[in-house]
Order: sequence, then C-alpha cells, then structure tokens
Amino acid sequence: MRGVSIPPDRMVAVAKGVNEMRDRIPVLTRIEVAYTIDVGDADRAVVDRALSRHVDKCPTAQSLKGAVEVSWTAEIRTEGKPVEG
Repeated sequence: MRGVSIPPDRMVAVAKGVNEMRDRIPVLTRIEVAYTIDVGDADRAVVDRALSRHVDKCPTAQSLKGAVEVSWTAEIRTEGKPVEG
C-alpha cells in the first residue's frame, strides 16, 4: 500500500471466484477478495484510504471491468501480530 510498508506475514488476501452457468457454460461473474491486514495505529488512515480506492486502482478489476464484478472486504487489526491465512 502506498506509503505503508506491510510485512508479508501481516497481510493475507483470499480471493474467491464465482461462476454462473450461461448457455450451459460456466462463466466467471464475480471475484470476492477478503483481506486481513495488521497495521500500526499510525498507518490505519493510509490503509483505509488505499482500500477505499481498491477497485479503481486494481489492475485486475480494471481489466475485467464490465464483465466481472470485483468486490472486497477487509478486517484491519492493529495488534502488531502476524496474520494467518
């Protein structure tokens, strides 16, 4: 995230693709991303701002725009502990 250095063990993203049948063909219609991030209190505002622009700045979301809906959720912690995936 811009301006914030988050160690790899402090951020986990789990992505789920949702397919729907269209004319007997499974078609990817939605991607749901769930983030778990542990940041310091001082970085919380920066992380919130970055996440609020996630879909606008995500290369995958922009590439799939109009064809696949991309949504996300985030659990943000300030515990200073590694995040398990």
